[in-house]
Amino acid sequence: MKASKLVSTRSITTKLLTTASVGALLLGLSATAQADNWRYAHEEYEGDVQDVFAYAFKEYIEENSDHTVQVYRFGELGESDDIMEQTQAGILQFVNQSPGFTGALIPEAQIFFVPYLLPTDEETVIEFFNSSTAIHETFPELYAEQGLELLKMYPEGEMVVTLDEPFTSPDELRGKNIRTMTNPLLAETYRAFGASPTPLPWGEVYGGLQTNILQGQENPIFWIESGGLYEVSPNLVFTGHGWFTTAMMANQDFFAGLSDDEQQLVRDATEAAYEHTIEHISGLADESLEKIQAASDEVTVTRLNEEQIQAFRERAPQVEEEFVELTGERGAALLQQFKDDLDAVTSN
Repeated sequence: MKASKLVSTRSITTKLLTTASVGALLLGLSATAQADNWRYAHEEYEGDVQDVFAYAFKEYIEENSDHTVQVYRFGELGESDDIMEQTQAGILQFVNQSPGFTGALIPEAQIFFVPYLLPTDEETVIEFFNSSTAIHETFPELYAEQGLELLKMYPEGEMVVTLDEPFTSPDELRGKNIRTMTNPLLAETYRAFGASPTPLPWGEVYGGLQTNILQGQENPIFWIESGGLYEVSPNLVFTGHGWFTTAMMANQDFFAGLSDDEQQLVRDATEAAYEHTIEHISGLADESLEKIQAASDEVTVTRLNEEQIQAFRERAPQVEEEFVELTGERGAALLQQFKDDLDAVTSN
């Protein structure tokens, strides 16, 4: 059954499933050390980017050790906030969560939602993630403050806005309820763009679009395809305002309790999963768009030209100001480091 057909029922049953699943995890928790069965939850569906990463990690661990990895997909243990709480509590050993949700814990992680900060060119984005001082030095310290061992940040895809009608200017977003993650800075972005930001859990998005509670949302194109969002929000607009980023991390106490060899095993598995995932996302957006267009005659695709993008880009500074206001001196320093890292990449 297609993922979109499951969204409405998932939103009803998630709490029941979560209670049962977490109960089962707690029953087996005392045996974790003996069983060497590591638990890893992420935010996406079968075959989506985080799932590809998780299974590549699992495959490496199981091929190179006696450990096993149990992967839990979206909804099996609840929403994103639920799986983060379970990781911090030590119920899960690993979690994949985007900064869009982690921003509640780590305000500086919201930097990925400053519009037009990251380029949209895939090669440049990947080079940034490979070389950025902010990614490799600053963020691990910020995550450690929350009991989390940051193992990898990686890009998933360019953000695409879907709406109930095509648009090319901020004026055309006025009065539109756009779903956002529970992230103050993302809400500020859409206020700057002229829309009305509406925070909602992922499990409620399809139904919100279907009933016109929402008029739009943003996601990478592969999520728009796998979640069937184009069925209820068929007008796709490439605004060029950013990439969806995610992070894979471990419970810090768990990681610290591993032997040096096991820690290296986890790091090697993470690198192997990253390389596999970067290869996977190459061409994924085009493939997903082709699937969407083949599945629906109602879909429209709008790619803003440079003049149209400039009208949105001019509103980005107020989002930067909000980011610094939310995060203080640390956020200001991080923003400058991001810009320096990006300059280093683009100048090369």
